[in-house]
Amino acid sequence: MTTVTRSFDDDWRRWIAENLMLDAQPDALHGALLEHGFDAAESAREIDAVLASPYFHGAARLRNRLRKRDWILSVYGTLNRMRAGSGEIERRERLSRDAFFEQYYCQNRPVIMTGAFDFWPARTQWRFDYFRERCGDCEVEVQFDRESDANYEINQPKLKRMMRFADYVDLVERSGPTNDFYMTANNTSHNRAALAALWSDVPVIDEYLDPASADTGFFWMGPAGTRTPFHHDLTNNFMAQVIGRKRIRLAPLCDTPHMANHLHCYSQVDGAAIDYERFPSMRNTQLLECTLAPGELLFLPIGWWHYVEGLDASVTMTFTNFLRSNDFSRHYDTYHEL
Repeated sequence: MTTVTRSFDDDWRRWIAENLMLDAQPDALHGALLEHGFDAAESAREIDAVLASPYFHGAARLRNRLRKRDWILSVYGTLNRMRAGSGEIERRERLSRDAFFEQYYCQNRPVIMTGAFDFWPARTQWRFDYFRERCGDCEVEVQFDRESDANYEINQPKLKRMMRFADYVDLVERSGPTNDFYMTANNTSHNRAALAALWSDVPVIDEYLDPASADTGFFWMGPAGTRTPFHHDLTNNFMAQVIGRKRIRLAPLCDTPHMANHLHCYSQVDGAAIDYERFPSMRNTQLLECTLAPGELLFLPIGWWHYVEGLDASVTMTFTNFLRSNDFSRHYDTYHEL
């Protein structure tokens, strides 16, 4: 009987190189290749070829430079943990402009503010009946079928559906907890115009935001149970909670090496139930958690990882038009990979 062995292709050679870069031992890789049906002598030759390659040694030098950056980030992480009360997100009442920018914005620290948008008509007027009366006949864009797509956030451009706003409001009001449908910032290019009548109810918070900016905010609406998986943004953000509550888990920018960042700004970690066996590096992450209630404003610093879950049917406004520079994407070029 003739034993058929597998042939090496570039995908498997890449697998060998990547695992060696991750400090896997050659003997362990050799054993794994045998388990996958490769010939012992050929497997040894392929591993030795990688180890002898000047391309591999050049990549290893780059890896070590990146490890130096990881060390720098770990220093920031350690310093974050030294700060008194660092296990919780601070809550402050109506911070002054200077205090907000100097203590939080420029230091990349989250904060929850109360009283910052009490002057909004939305705080007293926004109700489901009000939405139906004011904009019920408007055609809005909503994401649907999220629960049938494990990568619903990455694939959200394929999940768009148009419908009357009144019908969507009915759906949100009457449904039980679900993540199957959600109106998010990714739908705003259409919905900002469709729901323009609501924008007068959320005038600019000019203590911190630029009233001259064309970016006037993003409208989020969904039932209890909506989820936004762990990811980071390329801007600083305000989350103004108008209706309902949201549970939010955050991890600092400096803990990015522990976040299983597999594509662009997304993590493989399930924020609802973190699997520490699958992602042991998450044990090194400083996780903060809060419940954002109506009337509270969360400052979400750029690069901070966050998972968001709707505890109630909720409406949130988010903003990026700060009075200080918020242009951090100019040198970001890993949209399709790390």
